Amino acid sequence: MRRFLPDTFTILLVCTVILASLLPASGTFANYFGDATTLAIALLFFLHGARLSREVVIAGLLHWRLHIVILLTTFAVFPLLGMALGFIPESILPKPLYLGILFLCVLPSTVQSSIAFTSMAGGNVPAAICSASASNIFGMFLTPLLVGLLFSVSGHGGFSWDALQQILLRLLAPFIVGQVLEPWIGGWIRSKKKILMPVDRGSILMVVYLAFSTAVVEGLWHTFSPRDIAVVIVLDTLLLAFVLAFTMHGSRLLGFNKADEITITFCGSKKSLASGVPMASVIFAGQSIGAIVLPLMLFHQIQLMVGAVIAQKYAAAAARRITEDKVAAATEAA
Repeated sequence: MRRFLPDTFTILLVCTVILASLLPASGTFANYFGDATTLAIALLFFLHGARLSREVVIAGLLHWRLHIVILLTTFAVFPLLGMALGFIPESILPKPLYLGILFLCVLPSTVQSSIAFTSMAGGNVPAAICSASASNIFGMFLTPLLVGLLFSVSGHGGFSWDALQQILLRLLAPFIVGQVLEPWIGGWIRSKKKILMPVDRGSILMVVYLAFSTAVVEGLWHTFSPRDIAVVIVLDTLLLAFVLAFTMHGSRLLGFNKADEITITFCGSKKSLASGVPMASVIFAGQSIGAIVLPLMLFHQIQLMVGAVIAQKYAAAAARRITEDKVAAATEAA
C-alpha cells in the first residue's frame, strides 16, 4: 500500500496550501516574498541547466524517432485532449478549473520522475534523460505559445509577447547560463543532489504559497466546492489513463522495442510540476493562479501513484522473461 501514499514532497505541498489558507501572504510582505520567489525560480532553472550533461544530450539526440513521438504526445495529443474537455458544461467543470486543466495539458514532461520510472521499469534511460530534458527546453517556448493559442480559441485571452519575454528572461536565460558553466560546475552539482534538493523543492513551494495566498485572499475556497475538486480528480485520472494507453499501444504499433516503449510511456504521459508552477507565475502574472495550478498539483500525485504501479509491472514482466529464457536455455542444454 505504500506506493499509493503521498510522497514527502506532496505532503509538503498540501501543508503549504493549508498554510496559505490560514496565513496568506498579503501587502508588503507579499511583494517582498514575490521578489524572493522570482530569484529562487531563476536559481532553480540555473541548476537545471548546469546539471544537464552535454554527452547525454548528444547521445540522446541520435534516437530522433522516439523523441518526436514523445514531443508530439506532450505538445499535440495532450493539448487536443484539453480542448476536447472544453465541451464539458461549466455547471460540471467551472471555467477557472478547466483553464487549469488546459494549462496542465500544454506543459512539458517531468525530468526526475520520468527518468526514475524508466529506470525502475528497465527502459531506455539515456533516451529518457534526453527526451525529458528536451521537453522542458522546448516547453519554455511552446508552453506560452500554446497557452496563447488555446486560450484564445477558447475565448479566454490571447498570446502575450510579454509573457514569452518573461519566460525567456526568468527561466531560459538562467538555464543557458547553467549550460555554459556546466563543464566546470556540472559534475559538482550532480554530486550534491541531496544538498541542492531543497532549492528545487523550496522554490516550487514558495510559488505555491504565493499563488494560493493570492487566491485565498480573493476567495478561492468559497468559489469551489468539494464536488468541483472531485470532478478535477476524475478528469485528471481519465486524462492520464488515455495518454498512458495511447503511448503504450502507439509505441508498439510504431515498432519500438520494449525498452523504448517504456521510455515513451513514462516521458510522454508525465507533466512537470517543477516547470509548470514557475511558468504559471510568469505567464499569468498579476492574476490569481491558485485555480490554474490546482489541477496540476492533483495530476502530479496521480501520475506518481499510477507510474509506480506501472513501473513495477514492467519490471516484474522483465524478470519473468529473464527467468523463462534461463529455463528454456537450460532445457535446450539438457
